[in-house]
Amino acid sequence: MINATGMLRDGALENKTIIVTGGGTGLGKSMAKYFLQLGARVVICSRKLPVLEAAAAELTEATGGQVLPLACDVRHPQEIEAVIAQTVERFGRIDGLLNNSAGNFISPTERLSYKAFDIIVDIVLRGTYYFTLAVGKYWIENKIPGTVLNISTTYATTGSGYVVPSAVAKGGALILVKSLAAEWARYGIRLNAIAPGPFPTKGAWDRLFPEPLVKLMNPLSRIPLKRTGEHQELANLAAYLLSDYSSYMTGECITIDGGEVLSAGEFNHLDQVPSEQWDEIERAVRQANRPAGG
Repeated sequence: MINATGMLRDGALENKTIIVTGGGTGLGKSMAKYFLQLGARVVICSRKLPVLEAAAAELTEATGGQVLPLACDVRHPQEIEAVIAQTVERFGRIDGLLNNSAGNFISPTERLSYKAFDIIVDIVLRGTYYFTLAVGKYWIENKIPGTVLNISTTYATTGSGYVVPSAVAKGGALILVKSLAAEWARYGIRLNAIAPGPFPTKGAWDRLFPEPLVKLMNPLSRIPLKRTGEHQELANLAAYLLSDYSSYMTGECITIDGGEVLSAGEFNHLDQVPSEQWDEIERAVRQANRPAGG
């Protein structure tokens, strides 16, 4: 049975203001909703203000919390500075930043144009370090302890073909987390990351697993737990890492993927062997191990 309910106590994020990039749809919206349920004030930002405004109305109605929708292209520092200024003006301060804005698609790398590669890297890597640097400077100047959480990916450390721009960008963003966790700890600033496996959302899931590809490969076949993640499971982990409960944790990346990354083991594909065939395999192994002439 999947426990898709909130795990933190009520009020666990009370009086905290958290900025969520890419917060108007998908996982960003799901995480923002849980932060609101835990008492946080939330700023959601992305490029499309109408989408943000609709999401803010929905989140406010569902939680009764305070949501501020602000249009922002994370590739432009001046727009990030405007979000910070408007957030402080509305809520008085900023306590957390969730770098969730992303872009990705599958393609053989040799088919990509320079521009296509740049678009992904600019959103995922440049946008992450622009926003992190801007909020970090604000915290340091105002002597506020803050928390940054990046949504990473399992292939940020392993690499992966066919999503190379994303792998490059996510890898750089993960090193940013680890580097700044060491450098900014003296200011009371913590940085961590989450590497999610498949958590289906309408937009991202359709881009990464279009119907022709799903017919060729079942995404669940690589996941030992044989299911995708529930949004609440990711939201639980994100809320914990942005809360004071994780105050002794920094510079870490936590994988939540149903064991998917473990399936890269050389012999893990043997789970496809029918049980009745193992008797035959055992006999063949014993024959191969028998001494010559024995």
